[in-house]
Amino acid sequence: MTAGRAGAETPMLAVFRGVLGPLILMSCVINVLSLTGSLYMLQIYDRVLTSQNLATLIGLSILAGGLFVIQGVLEVIRARIMRRVGDRVERSLMPAAHEAAARLPLRGVAGPEAVQPVRDVERMRAFLVGQGPTAIFDLPWLPIYVVFAAALHPILGLTTVAGILVLVLLASISEHVMRDRNAALVKLAARRLAIAEESTRNAEAAAAMGFATRLRDRFLARGDELLDASAAANDTGAALTSLSRVFRVMLQSIIIGIGAWLAIRGMLTSGAMIAASIVAARALAPAELAIANWRPFAEAREARRRLAELGIGSPAQEPAVTALPAPSRSLRVENLSVVLPSGLRVVDSVSFELAAGQGLGIIGPSAAGKSSLARALLGIWPATTGAVRIDGATLKQWEGSNLGRHLGYMPQDVQLFDGTIAENIARFETEPDSAAILAAAKAAHVHDMILRLPKGYDTPIGLGGAHLSAGQRQRIALARALYRDPFLVVLDEPSSNLDGEGDAALMAAIRDIRRRGAIVVIIAHRPGTLAAVDQVAIMTRGKLTDIGPRNEILRKVVRPSPPTSPAAAEAAPSVTLLARGPERSK
Repeated sequence: MTAGRAGAETPMLAVFRGVLGPLILMSCVINVLSLTGSLYMLQIYDRVLTSQNLATLIGLSILAGGLFVIQGVLEVIRARIMRRVGDRVERSLMPAAHEAAARLPLRGVAGPEAVQPVRDVERMRAFLVGQGPTAIFDLPWLPIYVVFAAALHPILGLTTVAGILVLVLLASISEHVMRDRNAALVKLAARRLAIAEESTRNAEAAAAMGFATRLRDRFLARGDELLDASAAANDTGAALTSLSRVFRVMLQSIIIGIGAWLAIRGMLTSGAMIAASIVAARALAPAELAIANWRPFAEAREARRRLAELGIGSPAQEPAVTALPAPSRSLRVENLSVVLPSGLRVVDSVSFELAAGQGLGIIGPSAAGKSSLARALLGIWPATTGAVRIDGATLKQWEGSNLGRHLGYMPQDVQLFDGTIAENIARFETEPDSAAILAAAKAAHVHDMILRLPKGYDTPIGLGGAHLSAGQRQRIALARALYRDPFLVVLDEPSSNLDGEGDAALMAAIRDIRRRGAIVVIIAHRPGTLAAVDQVAIMTRGKLTDIGPRNEILRKVVRPSPPTSPAAAEAAPSVTLLARGPERSK
C-alpha cells in the first residue's frame, strides 16, 4: 500500500486490515463444515442402516467428530478475532471521541449529549464483540445451504428459499419499526441522565431551598417515559425474534413433511429427508440471528453515523503545523467578531494591541461579552471574522498543544479535576516538572496554603475539587494558569471567591506576571481588581467602547458611592462602575 493510500484509509478500515481476509476464509470453512451434521445424517440413514456395517458407522462418526471439533475451534478463533477488532476500534476512535466530547461544550452542547461520542464508540465495540458480526459473516453463505437442499430435491430448495425470504421480510419490518424507536430511546436516556447530573451538581442549592424532592420527581417522570418506551421497543423486538424462531422450527417440520411426501412417492430417501430438515434450519440460523441482533446493529449504525458527522473515523486529518518559537513580544486583536451557532453576536469588531509586560483589565456590565472575548483570545471560541495574533501569528498557525503551553487561563467557573493538587497544577502532564509546579504555586502565592493541607502537593482534591473551599480552588486554578510561565494569561473574575489574603496574593501574582515580560488580561467587575494592570478597556454589547491607561479610564467610569454610615466610610470607601447600557451576552 502506498503512503498516499494509507493516508486516506479510515480508522474503521484500518482496524480490519490484515484480519478481514482470514475472517472471510474462516467463515467460509465454518459454513461448509456446518453441513457435516446433514451429511452425517444422510450417510447414516442411507448407508449404515441399509448395510448394517458397523465399521462404516465408526469411520463416519470419527470423521464427523473431527470436523465438528475443527468447526468449534474456528468459531472460537473467529470470536476472539472479533473481540480484538472491537478493542482496536475503541482504541483507534476513542481519542478523537474524547476530544470531540471535550469540545462539544464549547459549542453550547452540554450534559449527556456532550459525552455521546464516547458512548457511541462503546456501542460500536459492544456490537463488534457480540453475535451480530457472526450473522453478517454467515449470511453470504446461505446459497450453499440452498444449493445443498436443492441438490436433494428442487422442491426442498424452493421451500428453503421461501423460508429465507420470509425471514428477510421480518428483518425489514424490524428495521422499519425499530429505527425510530431506538433513536427515541437514545434521546430519552440522555434527558434522564441530564436531570441526574443537574441534581448532583446543584445538590446543595436543592437541599437548602427544599426542592430536591421535586428534582427527584422530575427524574422519575423521565425514567417512566424511558421505561415505557424501552418496554415497547423490547416487546416489539422480542415479538419479531420469537416469530422468526417459531417460523424456523415450523419450517423444519414443513421440510420434513415435504420430504416424507417425496419419500412416499419414491423421489427421496429417508436420509435425505432428515438432512434437508437440518440444512434448512442451518440456512435460517444466520437470518434469525440477524433479527435477534438487529437492535444492537441499528444502534451501532446510528453511532457510526453520529461519529461520522463529527469527523471521527474519517480519513481527514488536519495537516501538520510548523512549530513556532515561544512567543515573547505582543498580543494583537484585529477586528475580532464571534457569532454563536444560535446567531447571537457576542463579540463585535474588537481591536486592540498589548506589548510584553502589559496588563489589560476589561470591565463592563453583566452580559457585555467580556467572558466571550476571553474565550476568543484563547481560541476556545473561534473567530467568525478578524483574528487574534500572538507575535504576529494567528491562533490557527499554532499547533493546539504547543499553543496551550504558552497560555494560562482561569475561567470564571473554576473547574479542577479528580487527582492531586500537583497533578492539577501541572495540567496532568505525563512527566511533570516538580520545580515548575513549585514555581507556579509560589508565583500564585499559594505554596504556604498548599503545605498546610494534609498531604501538601499530594493531597487528593476529589471530583471537581470537592474537598477544597471555593477560594482554595480558585487559588490553585491560578497556579495552574501560571504553570511553566505562559506568555498570555487570561483571568476571568479571578477574585470572586477570594478573601483579603487571596486578593493580596492575586495582585502580587499579576505584578509578577508583568514583571517577567508576559501579558495578562483580567475580566473584572470590581475596580479594585485592576490595581495591578496598566490598561483598562470597557465593553458594551460586545463592542469595545473605550480603552486606555487605567487611571484615565477609571476616572470616566467610577464614581464614589455614598457610605451608609461614617464608620462604614472610614472602614472601606466604596466605588461604583457606571453602567454603559444593557448587554446581550456575557
